[in-house]
Amino acid sequence: MPTNDSDLQIQARRILDAIAFIPFEQCQPLSRGFENIPPRPGIYAIRHRTDGLLYIGKTKSLRGRFSSGHKAFLWAWLDKYDDEDVRIAIQLILHWESPALLLELEAIILRATEPPYNVQIPTEM
Repeated sequence: MPTNDSDLQIQARRILDAIAFIPFEQCQPLSRGFENIPPRPGIYAIRHRTDGLLYIGKTKSLRGRFSSGHKAFLWAWLDKYDDEDVRIAIQLILHWESPALLLELEAIILRATEPPYNVQIPTEM
């Protein structure tokens, strides 16, 4: 569990390495119920086989986050990605204390990677 900014940066780097560099074939394939994904807190990446990281997020329940739908899947479909080329990399947060920790870790990882689907949608005028 991180005790200062340096520890937080180190933990964020470990998480990023885990979700970005795990072989694509070891990532979780898309499924209806996402039964292979645990209902635990964690950081996740939606990855494309050749284009790399598409989206990074955090959640209190990894399985719940996907079984209730995810906007990145719609965007991947709109970009005409084959569903066999999109998978989910997960990293469990074992010593989870608060949503603030997940938020801080996610922010560090997003600043380092800037995945294309983590953009703000402009508000309508």
